[in-house]
Amino acid sequence: MNAHIFTDLYRHMEWADATVWTAVLDCDDGRADAKLRDSLFHLHLVQRAFLRTWLGEPPATSYPTFDDTHSLMKWGRSYYGGAHAYLETLTDASVAQATPLAWAEMVAQLIGRAPATTTLGDTVLQVALHSLYHRGQVNARLREIGGNPPLVDYIAWVWFGRPIAEWPAAGEQEAPK
Repeated sequence: MNAHIFTDLYRHMEWADATVWTAVLDCDDGRADAKLRDSLFHLHLVQRAFLRTWLGEPPATSYPTFDDTHSLMKWGRSYYGGAHAYLETLTDASVAQATPLAWAEMVAQLIGRAPATTTLGDTVLQVALHSLYHRGQVNARLREIGGNPPLVDYIAWVWFGRPIAEWPAAGEQEAPK
């Protein structure tokens, strides 16, 4: 793997997350939908779990919970400062290094054997792909509840000129539930 590809993948990932969040918050039913909030929480939780691994932080540190959609979105957005800073430190040599995961035992129970060794590059790629998967679920749910799921494919980001992320305003009051 080449370390420099991750910069573009994560720039796209942030743009796509921000674009999907805009669609969620623009949908009256989206702001109150528990399935959407659960999917978005999981997406951002996994992003954080891997960042903690890369930074050598204790895996047992608890994660916050959120009473409203805007607070969850602000937490998701705040991930990217640390992620982008970390990506700047990567080299082709570092992405090839073995990176054990704190949840390897859970994976072993799930797949019935010890997981094969992952590299740092594997884990960085996993976060981008995992986020893509769950953004697809969020878009499908948006369509189900009458929202307008945005086009957030990587190639669309390229077609749009590789725009920077434009996160929705986070200071708005939560719509009544």
